[in-house]
Amino acid sequence: MMARKALLYILFAVFAATALADGNFDYGFNLRMRQEYIENVFDYNKADIIKDDNYFRLKASAWGKFSFSDNVSLFAKLTAEPKYYMRTDGQLSAGDHIKDNEIFVDNLYLDVKSVMGMPVDLRLGRQDFLMTHGEGFVLLDGTPYDGSRSVYFNAAKATIRFNEKNSLDVIYTRNTEEEEYLPVIDNQDRKLLFPEMDESAFILYGKFKPADRFAVEPYYIYKTEDAHVRSGNNVAELKLHTVGNRMVYDFQPWRVRGEIAYQFGEYDDNRDRNGLGGYVFLTRNFREARFSPSLDFGYAYLSGDDDPYAGDDDGWNPVFSKWPWISELYVFGSAIERGEPGYWSNLQLLRARLDMKMTEKTGLFLAYNYLMANEGMAPSPFFGGGTKRGQLPQVQLTHKFCKNVEGLLLLEYFIPGDYYAANRDDAVFFRWQIQMNF
Repeated sequence: MMARKALLYILFAVFAATALADGNFDYGFNLRMRQEYIENVFDYNKADIIKDDNYFRLKASAWGKFSFSDNVSLFAKLTAEPKYYMRTDGQLSAGDHIKDNEIFVDNLYLDVKSVMGMPVDLRLGRQDFLMTHGEGFVLLDGTPYDGSRSVYFNAAKATIRFNEKNSLDVIYTRNTEEEEYLPVIDNQDRKLLFPEMDESAFILYGKFKPADRFAVEPYYIYKTEDAHVRSGNNVAELKLHTVGNRMVYDFQPWRVRGEIAYQFGEYDDNRDRNGLGGYVFLTRNFREARFSPSLDFGYAYLSGDDDPYAGDDDGWNPVFSKWPWISELYVFGSAIERGEPGYWSNLQLLRARLDMKMTEKTGLFLAYNYLMANEGMAPSPFFGGGTKRGQLPQVQLTHKFCKNVEGLLLLEYFIPGDYYAANRDDAVFFRWQIQMNF
């Protein structure tokens, strides 16, 4: 641990020194203010202890990039996102009004392009994969338990460029339950993964374009999850293989995109792990019409298991995709089922979305989601035994005030179905946001 911290201090010293030397230095600052109000998003029961939260989130990041040459650069970013709770009914806040007021190393990586004149690019260190590999269906967030505070991976990535339209990413990543590699200012032992486990992966991700309108992205992920305790159950170490492919066909004004992946592997206690997941969406643009609307219709499927701790587990494992993929509201509900927010599994989704450009600076989207389960859970005070998860309408308004400032309003409303017990209540999620980038 001391060696890792010493290495970081050396890197920052080098970074500061090179900023004064020959080369190109760039820097910037990001500030994001959010207020979020959540009601009944954990258990859909107003009578229970877990009810509401109302809090502010202030995320600030400062970054710098020094380019030694056209092919070699060093990037660093520091981030903090303290939360101030106005109302503390929820267990996540635990009665505290201020949380997460620490400063951490969000990114720190070295970029080397065209290594030794070869068509290979390297990125070594802490880095983000934010919408860089498909739509985040299997690869997006390496630190899911802290929400959007960070999404980084401790990783080494090599990109092999066959030509301008075809490439292959080779990635190794190791992510830990708490910060282990770099120092934290005002360290509060913030959990990055939940339950208490570390995970690592070897990833092959291809990006190919055999035709101008057609793109394919085949991938293979070998992931290990350390042994841990989940929902009171001892879970042995998991070795999981995920093989999949994403495809996009763009024939304007239509566009179709889809992805399918199969999972296989086993726990160290000889239980098998299998899963199947995918989606398909069709989009129709009306760019010449008023407000330039676009309609998006789609379906998603994630295999399920009503009792994943007894015998083999056939439920979908979201790999590195425990983020609000479908909904900011519904991401919390999975904590009751799999013991972890964002653990998307046992799900079918029907979705319709309308996007409109109200003005040059204002956007609006309306969405309706109908959610189902493949397998109903055994009847209990929380579950009803059915397979209808419920209905989820969403509305979001965005506005760009100027080049550097933009705002957002988001409202989601969930109406539980018979998958949940009869005494369940509706849930609400609301967010307003102002973001500045300099």
